[in-house]
Amino acid sequence: GLAGGRAGALRRAAVEGARAGCRSSRACMRAVGLLYATQTGNTETVAGVIAEATGLEATPIDDVGAADLAGYDGLIVGTPTWNTGADELRSGTTWDDYLEEIAALDLKGKPVAVFGCGDSQGYGDNFCDAIEEMHSTFAAAGAKMLGQVDSSGYQHAESKSDVDGKFLGLPLDQDNEDDLTEGRVSDWVAQLKSEGMPL
Repeated sequence: GLAGGRAGALRRAAVEGARAGCRSSRACMRAVGLLYATQTGNTETVAGVIAEATGLEATPIDDVGAADLAGYDGLIVGTPTWNTGADELRSGTTWDDYLEEIAALDLKGKPVAVFGCGDSQGYGDNFCDAIEEMHSTFAAAGAKMLGQVDSSGYQHAESKSDVDGKFLGLPLDQDNEDDLTEGRVSDWVAQLKSEGMPL
């Protein structure tokens, strides 16, 4: 409602102000959105790890409208996979409500990277399937998709997000491999920087 719109306007004003001010090099840094949705808390935990590695603030997608996504200079977006085996609406979160609207946005050339959480043992045939759904949605909007990861280091059987030996984003498994998360995130953030994410 109104309050949400006002908060969005304030946030946008803050971003514009930071750009205009540019007194410190930090203010000159372009705004990258780190947005996530979570079901059990795993994706939120991982978003926190990414926030620490990037210096960004992790924001729940519920606090942002789909149209707001066009206002960022780059996006790092996270999703769980909940509706196992589903062809669409795989995350079971607010992302599902936004997918159509996001696909219709003009994100031409904007850098976007997707991360996701899954359980490579319990749901090994559909590991992080929602990464692919997010990837294809943002790609449809014209975004420049970054952050593909070699899938050979994972224990999953199958995934819609695993294409020709590469994941279309960064999969993380807090159920079985949470000890690997920090290293995976840190490698991925370095990769995103090298691929042009304005971090």
